[in-house]
This record gives sequence, C-alpha cells and structure tokens, in this order.
Amino acid sequence: MVQLNKKSIGILAAGLVGVAGLIGGAYYVGQKQASKPQEAALQLPLAGQLKMGAQTTPNHPATNAQEGPQQAGKVQVDPNAKFTHFRVGNRNVKSMLLDGKLLWVGTSGGVIRYDTTTDEYRLFDARNGLLSNGIFHISKLDGKILVGTYGGGMSLYDQVKEKWENFNIPDGLGDAFVYGALKASNGDVWVATWSGANRIRGGVLRDRSKWDLFTVENTKGGLPNDWVYGLAEGKNGEMWLATEGGLARYKDGKWDHWNHSNGQGAAFEKVKDDIKFSNDPAKSSVHHARQKEEMGLQGVNVAYNPNYIVAMLVDNDGIVWCGTWGGGLARFDGKTWRNYTVADGLPGNHVFMLHKDADGKMWIGTNNGLARLEGGKFVVMTTEQGLFSNNVFSMATGAGGDQWIGSFGGVAHLKAGE
Repeated sequence: MVQLNKKSIGILAAGLVGVAGLIGGAYYVGQKQASKPQEAALQLPLAGQLKMGAQTTPNHPATNAQEGPQQAGKVQVDPNAKFTHFRVGNRNVKSMLLDGKLLWVGTSGGVIRYDTTTDEYRLFDARNGLLSNGIFHISKLDGKILVGTYGGGMSLYDQVKEKWENFNIPDGLGDAFVYGALKASNGDVWVATWSGANRIRGGVLRDRSKWDLFTVENTKGGLPNDWVYGLAEGKNGEMWLATEGGLARYKDGKWDHWNHSNGQGAAFEKVKDDIKFSNDPAKSSVHHARQKEEMGLQGVNVAYNPNYIVAMLVDNDGIVWCGTWGGGLARFDGKTWRNYTVADGLPGNHVFMLHKDADGKMWIGTNNGLARLEGGKFVVMTTEQGLFSNNVFSMATGAGGDQWIGSFGGVAHLKAGE
C-alpha cells in the first residue's frame, strides 16, 4: 500500500442529485471515507438523495437537473489539513483535465472549472451553453476545452470569448452520446460515440463534407461494435478504438480487431470469485443482452464481459492497455495479450480508468482502488490513503506531481512534496 506522508487539499461541492437508472454496466457504490477530511462547501443542486449502497453506472450519468445552484463562487479551504475532499454529491466524476492552474471537472451535473490558485470556481451546465449536464469526456482541442456529453453531443468552449459551440448529429456527429475525442498527429480529429467513430479530416469541424462515420456495417465488421468508448493514437500513427465488443485498429484504410476469443480479458473462471456485484447490464438493456449473447456469455449473470473495454491507453512504448468490465487489465503488444487480475495484485477486476502522467507512469482506476504497475507489481491506494472512494473513474496529474483523483461522489487532491 502507498502511504501518503503529505498534505492534500481539495474542495467540497455539496448537494445531491438523483440517478436516473441503469442503462449500462453497473457497479456497487462505495462511499467509505478515509478518516474525516477537511471539507469546504460549494453548493450544487439538490434533487433527491441516493441511498448508501444504491446502484449506479460507470458509463451513464444521472439525468439532468435543471434547477440550479449558484454557478460561481469561491471555496474556503484549510491549507494545513492532511487532505481534503472535493465533493460533488451523487454524481460520477467521469473526466478531469488539468490545464495550467485550472482544473476542469466533468460530472453528471455539468462541468466545474476550479482555479487551483485562487479557489474560485464556475459551473457550466445546460443553463449557460451546454446541451446536456451529463459529462463523459474533457480534453483540449486547438486551445479550446472539448466536452463530450450524455445526449448533448460535443461542445467546445472558447475561454477568450466565454462561449460554447455545440456539434451534434446534423453537423455530422455519429451520435449525441460522445465518449471521447482526440486530434491525431496528421491533423484529423476522431470522436468516439455510441453509434460508431467519427473522423473529421483535417480537423475541419465546420465543414460537413469532412466528417466520416465508421460503423460495424460500413467497415464490414472491422469495427467490432458501434459503441465506442475510447480512442488512442499508436506510435506509428495507427488509431486504436475501444469498443464494447473488443479492440480495433485502423491504419492506412485497413481495420483489424481483437476480443476475448483472441486473448483479451481474463476468463470467467479466474475472476468469478472476485466479482462483488451482480448487476448485469444485459438485464436492463436490449443492446447489452444482444452483445453478450453474440460473445457467448448469456450464461453469465453477473457484472462480467471481458470484451467490453471501459478504458484504454497506449503507453510510451506503444503497448496498448485495456481496462475491461470484470476481466481485469489487458496488455497487448500487437501480437500477444497478457491479462492482470486480482490474483496478480490488481485491486479490482473492473478497470474504469487508465491515466498516463507526465513521467509516463500508468495509473489504473478500478472498482476497488487506484493502482500503478511497478516492476511487475501493483502499488495500491485506497480510501485508507486518502481517496474519496475506491471506485476511481478519472484522474489528472500536474507537472509537479499533484494528483486529482475522481470517483463517485467526489475528488481527492493529493498534493505532492508535503
């Protein structure tokens, strides 16, 4: 276990928002706290409390809450506290971006912009430019903040003009549910959606003729599933795509793909005793049920689908890492798969997040804590060392080593060097 002999600092966004229900894979909500951290308050909407132990989903945020909190303010923090938590109520913190002094926090209730030097914050939601409050993804594109939303398409925020520009299906977007985006080294912009993957040639977003959409149908199965959850560029310019039906690679107009039958994800017999929740998404979604049957998993009624890639990362050596839904962490060198599970020291077999810090180290967010792989062994961090919750969905790291770790209900800030 990692021992944090350092100060941590954070902010508290108090308020609760109800969860809409189960649409995809669910996880058990763990809200255990590490001792009693100092908390400062930022008021967010109150719209129904989710009880302890309730079920929610890692990939599907809550329904929008339109009644609103104050959208700007300043948080009071104690710099002498060992660590503090930034609470966001009953929301998933699905994505974070640290851009200089500004931390952008994507929740199922909007985007919070937090100034780490002044403790001032601002909330962006459907009342001031976004088309949806549910946030899946935050990154930066050509100097603008890019946000992928739950049902509201893709939005770009111009910080100089303080204005949002929205892109949706009429603009060429494959689906209003956007899970990720990136600009490739050749200038093309790729967007992961729930109805395939978009490629915008040359990154010319405002020219409809530049938008392509790749689906299972028009790639003749090269893309194994239309639900695309992640994107990453390889060392040689190839594009890797994480889907609910496995891993895909696009290079020079050619598609290749892999799934559990090729070695991705651990076998059920190896992980079944470590699956602590049985909320099977196939019970509540026709899509999930069909996909599970196609993969020959109709006899498994717990939260397990090794074909389903929830998170993906390409490391500095060009190795592709895939976080699976119950099948552990999968490593792919282009030819051979290697799977890591709880039996190997991974804290949980549901891998929700993969993050590469400034030093190239990989961090693994699971249903049971945060880990990094060092010398073939996992070094694990949990609520006992300062996490807000052991369900870890997002992470941002600063050049100096500061860590911002997002989970269900809040963010823990672990400040380096103290």
